[in-house]
Amino acid sequence: MASGKAIDAVYQVDPPAAAKKLRELFYSAHYVHSHIAHFYALAAPDFVLGPDAPPATRNVLGLIQKVGVETGKEVLKHRAFAQQIQEIIGGKATHPVCNVPGGVSKPLKEEERREIEEKGKSLVEFATASLKLFDEVVLKNKAYVDLILSDTYRMQTYYMGLVDAQNRVNFYDGQIRVVDQEGQEVAKFAPREYLDYIGERVEPWSYLKFPFLKKIGWKGLVEGKDSGVYRVAPLARLNVAAGMATPRAQEAYEKYFATLGGKPVHATLANHWARLIEMLYAAERLLELAQDAEITSPTVRVIPTATPGEGVGVVEAPRGTLFHHYEADERGIARKVNLIVATGNNHAAICLSIKKAAQGLIKKGEINNKLLNMVEMAFRAYDPCFGCATHSLPGEMPLELNIYGADGERQFHLLRS
Repeated sequence: MASGKAIDAVYQVDPPAAAKKLRELFYSAHYVHSHIAHFYALAAPDFVLGPDAPPATRNVLGLIQKVGVETGKEVLKHRAFAQQIQEIIGGKATHPVCNVPGGVSKPLKEEERREIEEKGKSLVEFATASLKLFDEVVLKNKAYVDLILSDTYRMQTYYMGLVDAQNRVNFYDGQIRVVDQEGQEVAKFAPREYLDYIGERVEPWSYLKFPFLKKIGWKGLVEGKDSGVYRVAPLARLNVAAGMATPRAQEAYEKYFATLGGKPVHATLANHWARLIEMLYAAERLLELAQDAEITSPTVRVIPTATPGEGVGVVEAPRGTLFHHYEADERGIARKVNLIVATGNNHAAICLSIKKAAQGLIKKGEINNKLLNMVEMAFRAYDPCFGCATHSLPGEMPLELNIYGADGERQFHLLRS
């Protein structure tokens, strides 16, 4: 989606309204399947089975055994529904043939619209049920709420996300809004202006850059108002927004902040709750678009005629704000490309969160599987993709842990390669 929008800008073409709605419909389905996968496969086992459950059971299979096979079937069915909607619009759920310069590859047929509408109704109910499950399993468990709100998983940063004209959450389009640690707006800018606001720091020990707010500056891996570190992803999107654009999601949004002490929420683990609220919003928005009379319009593309140039496209990826910036020659051949992916935006915050969790959990150099997993929980909350951020995909998470004494001497070393 970011690439498609950037190409529109390169070719100076504005897609028809129906094409924009089809893109957002496709993207809403993508959000639903992505958030289902993260919550049920990666996040929920920590809470339903507990952070101290053995790795052999602390996974999606253990989760299904705990909550019941029927619930597991509903999870798989609705993730499939979301991907089937992507297939209808884009031909394939993964690597679709959907966006083209000036619009989308094909219009939506009425029978396809009806199928999407029925699946959308079911997705709204499933997302609502997922929030109810979170309420029953997590929010009614004081130990889990205390864990979410604990200093171990709390970090005060700036927050960034796309908002619509009413400052409500929007995944596909809008302006980029930044708020500070008290929730006050400190910047709001068009995607094409991103280089005026975001810098990228290079450190010798990482392949991945560290984006930061230029007006604050890079002060290193520290939190607080004097640090240019910011966060993106569900927690950030809800913090920067004035609300949600659909009714059930708005109700969940209000409960979220009322429960967690008001805006902004600095609890890293609250990303999981925010992710479920976004799943509900995406499902509701999907259904709205499926019921829009314009969605089956045959006018889904404007053929570009301008000489290619430069363009920026920004969307809210499920993991956070995503920037695509292209420069092309007069033949449309790319000459310069800059990407800042969601995990890149969160890189400094992820490092800080892991450090803070490790310092808060590890006492007297003693470490075990539960503590390692609870450190990983700080990492997992961001739903990170270091493969797309660094173009490296090792297939597992290599982890090296060093514990140092007050004298600077290493006391303990653990390596998982």
